[in-house]
Amino acid sequence: MSLENRVTELESRLAFQDDTITALNDVLVAQQRVVDRLQLQMAALLKRQEEMVGQFETFEQDAPPPHY
Repeated sequence: MSLENRVTELESRLAFQDDTITALNDVLVAQQRVVDRLQLQMAALLKRQEEMVGQFETFEQDAPPPHY
């Protein structure tokens, strides 16, 4: 294999690897956006759950005993 063929092969591999790295980076960025959005949604759900638990505790404390 001549030096020119070897260099051409290496350039071809490098171009393919650059494309692969770019594609992987794009997927990683998209996944990070999804993770960020899910974390925000989870925080909102936890806040709503805490508010609802607080409402039920207040309701149960104010309710008369069941034998009334």
